Amino acid sequence: QKKKVISSFCLCSFLPWQCFRALCCKGPPPPRPEYDLVCIGLTGSGKTSLLSQLCSESPDNIVSTTGFSIKAVPFQNAILNVKELGGADNIRKYWSRYYQGSQGVIFVLDSASSEDDLETARNELHSALQHPQLCTLPFLILANHQDKPAARSIQEV
Repeated sequence: QKKKVISSFCLCSFLPWQCFRALCCKGPPPPRPEYDLVCIGLTGSGKTSLLSQLCSESPDNIVSTTGFSIKAVPFQNAILNVKELGGADNIRKYWSRYYQGSQGVIFVLDSASSEDDLETARNELHSALQHPQLCTLPFLILANHQDKPAARSIQEV
């Protein structure tokens, strides 16, 4: 009986990796790691459009987020679970309630916005950078709407 097991193992070792896993390991490949992110920015900065694009969804019928939404953004080696928080003035005061458990932050700003909106975005970014639950996390700051004529350069932002 030991001979059968050994010869069966030797046969499996010559098959492609997926067949090897199916025949010898009897299980699916390991799951992709998942990371929880929070996506914040003022209303109209492009948070919903960004996530829709990353999820290969149609850009038609995009509606500004009221409250929050959650999207799973699949990549080849990982899945990003992104909580997108609405950017209206009356919603921003509740952002910190959604920070717990986050492993990273995406901050989206409209690089073609008014000076006042850019100043508000700067203040919100500084507040997020100083928040105890976010201050040690990686931040991606996305200067969106670079295709608009009024867009500021990265240096100006």
